[in-house]
Amino acid sequence: MKVVTFGEIMLRLNPFGYERFAQAESFCASYAGAEANVAVSLSCFGLDAELVTRVPAHEIGEAALNAVRRYGVSVSHCLRGGDRLGLYFLEKGASQRGGKVIYDRAGSAIATASRDSFDWRTILAGADWFHITGITPALSEELAGACLDAVRAAKEMGITVSMDLNYRAKLWPYERAREAYLSLLPYVDYCKDPLDYGDGESDPAVLSARMICDFSLRAVAVTHRKTHTASDHTWSATVYTEDGAYTSREYEMHVVDRVGGGDSFSAGWIYSLLHGMPPCEAVEFATAASALKHSIEGDYNLVSVDEVNALLSGGAAGRVQR
Repeated sequence: MKVVTFGEIMLRLNPFGYERFAQAESFCASYAGAEANVAVSLSCFGLDAELVTRVPAHEIGEAALNAVRRYGVSVSHCLRGGDRLGLYFLEKGASQRGGKVIYDRAGSAIATASRDSFDWRTILAGADWFHITGITPALSEELAGACLDAVRAAKEMGITVSMDLNYRAKLWPYERAREAYLSLLPYVDYCKDPLDYGDGESDPAVLSARMICDFSLRAVAVTHRKTHTASDHTWSATVYTEDGAYTSREYEMHVVDRVGGGDSFSAGWIYSLLHGMPPCEAVEFATAASALKHSIEGDYNLVSVDEVNALLSGGAAGRVQR
């Protein structure tokens, strides 16, 4: 089974440990991005995963692609061009101090890509699933158009489409985001995060039911994070369908790195749906997978299906595997 994702891969720079930006004399470098995170996780689960992106035609661009290649992700349809790779700086939170993200991605290689650069019928040939997030259309009008072309092509080709709305206030105002989401959702089968219609309704159950009706979605997933401190969270999720709501068990987590938590849920959900799990099992698998991600440094969820199942069975709650 093959899953294709489309979006930006960036260079992540974070101070070592829990240092603040002002303290840092050096930074730890890694590569990440929402869609890359999903692709890596799916590859670790044993699926055929591909990332479609655009990177500059120099060593840093190739290093970014190598960062996902090493986990088995295909980059065969990635484009080269543009002047720079997008960056983001992460200051990890601890105890009562929250984390912080600073983006430096304006004018990046993918943000300057043209809509017609991507031959979607060629890219999606042989794919079973296509995944995007609401981050990619936020980067430029051309990319918003490319996302629309992609989901239309996927729908015409009979490929299942999932979308994580993944709103980022630092990238665009919600009014613009809503307009883009409304253009994409008619071609989406599974959506993570409820749409804010702008009418004051905020109940995820109500919004999810409305989305299912308006866009003929098969399901909407909502993750629930209770932040006790930056270091300790409670994590669960609910999947809403026409037939009802299915809520996972809760996990009490001591957080090593929370970035990529939502992406790891998306990957777990995609994997479980591709393997025919019913909603009650799919939400449990995805939530367990994303709970494990919070124990791993970096954006990628480097766990196997067996490790997720071990957590689900109650046989691997932090014990050494011998």
